[in-house]
Amino acid sequence: MIKTTQPNHEVRCFKGHNGLDILADCYGDPTNQAVLFAHGGGQTRYAWGQAAKVMGEKGFYGVAFDSRGHGDSQWSPEGDYRLADYGNDMGNIAKSLNNPIAVGASLGGLSAISATQVVSPDIFDAIILVDITPRMQPGGVAKVLGFMSEKAEQGFASLEDASEAIALYLPHRKKPKSLDGLAKNLRLGDDGRYRWHWDPRFLSSDNRPTMDGHADRLYAIASKIQQPMLLIRGQMSELVTEEAVEEFLERIPNAQYVDIKDAGHMIAGDKNDVFTESVVTFVNSLELTH
Repeated sequence: MIKTTQPNHEVRCFKGHNGLDILADCYGDPTNQAVLFAHGGGQTRYAWGQAAKVMGEKGFYGVAFDSRGHGDSQWSPEGDYRLADYGNDMGNIAKSLNNPIAVGASLGGLSAISATQVVSPDIFDAIILVDITPRMQPGGVAKVLGFMSEKAEQGFASLEDASEAIALYLPHRKKPKSLDGLAKNLRLGDDGRYRWHWDPRFLSSDNRPTMDGHADRLYAIASKIQQPMLLIRGQMSELVTEEAVEEFLERIPNAQYVDIKDAGHMIAGDKNDVFTESVVTFVNSLELTH
């Protein structure tokens, strides 16, 4: 299914692993080289701001999709939210695109790494990891999961209440003048309360993503990736420490690194213009042969 919404923009439905419907905003000409954006856990495709649109304007095909169980994409009937499931989804989408470059934030970045194992080692022409390495700071992970789970079931009485909760969680970020963007990340229930736009089983299912032994396993996969890689870190990140960056660059010698000032884990939301510029610079620097 392809739904045209405006010139050079369409909403497409891709088929993920086991036939799950995966919705995406797509910008530009689909025959151009694709830049595939995968958001973090608990987010939606709107977390990328204007990044996918800018890539479309730059002569690429920008694709920002909602991961399974998130946003407008289908929830897994079996509660299958393992990293391999996300890797298979991302790989399935990539197979239908032209020479895709992966851009993955947090869970999306780990999904891209996983895709190179569960789908194909050369499924992407390059990989950009956004504030994620195989080894994460446990305290930062606990903080993120705590925020996600705190109101997952109860929800919020209003968009304003949700905005206040985010302001407490991200005190460094300026509160938006409009709540329209926030509304896209929440769903209004029959009881009149707003809840995050993702399946609660993403956190509670037996098949949810876990940290158990993930670092060494993911490094074993990542170390086999021959394509160019870029790590973009938020300087105020609670998940990726400077030590984690040093380990990553030592173990992945073909990787480049950018540190973005005044940005936390959600880089695209904190410093969208700087983030997008970093992506454009890296992508334009690639000399890829097909």
